[in-house]
Amino acid sequence: MRMAPDERRAAIVDATLPLVLKYGSGVSTRQIAEAADVAEGTIYRVFPDKDALMAAVTAKAFDPQPALRELAKIDRTMPLRERLVAAVVVMQRRLNGVFGLIDALGWTGPPKDHDHRRSDEVNEAHRTAMIDLIGPDAADLRVDAGEATHILRLLVFSGTHHRITQGRPLTAEQIVAILLDGLLARPTTEDSRC
Repeated sequence: MRMAPDERRAAIVDATLPLVLKYGSGVSTRQIAEAADVAEGTIYRVFPDKDALMAAVTAKAFDPQPALRELAKIDRTMPLRERLVAAVVVMQRRLNGVFGLIDALGWTGPPKDHDHRRSDEVNEAHRTAMIDLIGPDAADLRVDAGEATHILRLLVFSGTHHRITQGRPLTAEQIVAILLDGLLARPTTEDSRC
């Protein structure tokens, strides 16, 4: 079955990403062709070289739109705790993919050609999505929705990154419990007034 060029390109990128996560930049075009179920020459008809393919794989892994679409689909009628757990699951999945790719390629951070202005836009899009997700429950929080979002994103990042967690990442439920309940077993009267 013949694919449109954009579909073939997407299929090759989709087949390549798990291979890069497993083999790093040493993945061969032969392995990629087998995984994509195409002839090796097809890769070079779609991409000028392996570097261009790797750039497309990196762009896909760093693309925030799939996560933002998932956040938008979370049912706003669920209780706040459930909405936040669902959101953290989405954010952790994205971060694990990005962290995994960075490690597989032996990088210490985002790609060298990473546009930091674009990062600011992505951060703002995630911040806006999370504020929207908190929605009318913002009045029940001790801080405004923007600050709650900031704290949640910090907890998600630090509680998900394998180097920071020392192999003991926090679950989505744990992250949300820390955000909403704190760590005190029994709040004191003074704590309950905060």
